[in-house]
Amino acid sequence: MQSIEKVVHSYTQAYQRLYRRIPSDLRILDQEWVIVNGARMRVSELEFLTTRLQQEYEQGAGARRSVITRLINWFKN
Repeated sequence: MQSIEKVVHSYTQAYQRLYRRIPSDLRILDQEWVIVNGARMRVSELEFLTTRLQQEYEQGAGARRSVITRLINWFKN
């Protein structure tokens, strides 16, 4: 498992990429617990949440690339 600071940093980066703003409430309670948007969760749960945010961002980026590619191909024809 990563250090809690790295997990929080990774979550913050993923959240900012997806929502284009910083998380409003993110606090480290101890080496096992954090507060995220008013909810208390384990660091392992925050790691999982970070992975989901990263996947959601990548899916959105893939969809945007697909639209742009189709537009470029349409203009070429």
